[in-house]
Formats: sequence, structure tokens, C-alpha cells
Amino acid sequence: MFFLLQTVVPGATPTAGAVGGATTKTLWDVAVSGGWTMIPIAGLLVLAIFIFIERYLTIRQANANSEELMTQVRKHVIAGNIEAAKGLCEAQNNPFARMILKGISRLGRADLKDIEASIQNVGQLELLRLERRLGLLATTAGAAPMLGFFGTVTGLIAAFDTIVAMAGNANAVDLAGGISEAMVTTAAGLIVGIPAYFFYNILSAMINKVVLKMEITTTDFIDLLQEPV
Repeated sequence: MFFLLQTVVPGATPTAGAVGGATTKTLWDVAVSGGWTMIPIAGLLVLAIFIFIERYLTIRQANANSEELMTQVRKHVIAGNIEAAKGLCEAQNNPFARMILKGISRLGRADLKDIEASIQNVGQLELLRLERRLGLLATTAGAAPMLGFFGTVTGLIAAFDTIVAMAGNANAVDLAGGISEAMVTTAAGLIVGIPAYFFYNILSAMINKVVLKMEITTTDFIDLLQEPV
């Protein structure tokens, strides 16, 4: 359902549902008055929402209980049941399990430093997977307001062209189209850009929490390998 916006147009004939000579405008009418610049802004809005939802669900799934996983792995490794530890990691779909699995697979074939390096390499790959599309979301947060300001410029140019065409005799109604385009696109750009900026920071904070747990997991696993048998 469209929100109804009441706008007063001097000299306009009241329409059905209008009050006191005011004509009723829907949100769609307001968006259309912003001109063609509203099309890429609307596209950025859809893109920002899609990226946020997709990344949010992905990062939330990745943020598994690493402490419980390490507890189970510790029991198997101490008991000498390496295959059980591998099976436990293979059964879970999260960065922590894949990092530990890489370390376990290197046992007996590499020294401690090489094992730690291989785990960190897997961690870097997992981080890249988590950060996928975040750069595009940051671009959306910056591009939407810029597109809005561009629409403002084109709207003001249209208004001044009207003044020139009418030899300075233009009234408020004549200038309304260009001014409306200028104001609507500015508002639309900010409406898209501000939430996209918050989306980016929310996802970045979530990723930082996962990265911290990845570092703790790496340290705990290396400490486990250094424990006396």
C-alpha cells in the first residue's frame, strides 16, 4: 500500500479524496517526479538489501560454537583418535572446523610452525569468503547519495532552463518540476545510502567477532599439540 502524501497545488481543481484544494500524491508519484536518476538509486536499494540479508545469514551460520568444537577435538586428540577428530570436523560446515581439519591433516607430516601456517592460510581464505560483497555494499553506501546529488543538479538545471525559456516570467508552478526532482533525488539517495552504511558496519562487526574466535581456535589447537602426552 502506498503512503499518501498531501501536496497543495495553487489553482488546482480538487480531486476525489482531496481536502481543501489539495491533490493526493502517492509515494509512486513522488518517486516518478525524481526523474530517471531514481532508477539507479532504486537498483542500489535492492542491491543493498540483498547483500545485507545474504551476508547476515552466511556470517551468522559461520559463527558456530568454536569452544564446544575444540572441547570435542581435544578429547579425540588426547585419546589418540585422530580419525574421529577428522570426522568431527568434516561433519561441520563452519570456518573453525575447516581450520582445525587442516591442522589435523598435517599432523605427522609437518612441524608445528608449518601446521600453524597452514591453519592461518585457511583462516585467511575463510575471511575472504565472509567479506564477499562487502566492498560492493560499501560502494552502494557512497554511490547512492552521490546519485541523489547528481539528480539535484539536473533538477536545478531544468528549473533554470525554465526560467530562461520563459524570459524570467516563470512562477512557482513552472519551476515545481525541476525543484521537485532536485529534492526527491537528494532524499532518495540519503534514504538508500544511510541504511547501506549501517548495514556495512553491522556486517563488519559480525565478521570481526568471527575472526577473533578463529584466532582463539588457532591458538587453542596449537597449544593442544604442545601439551605433554
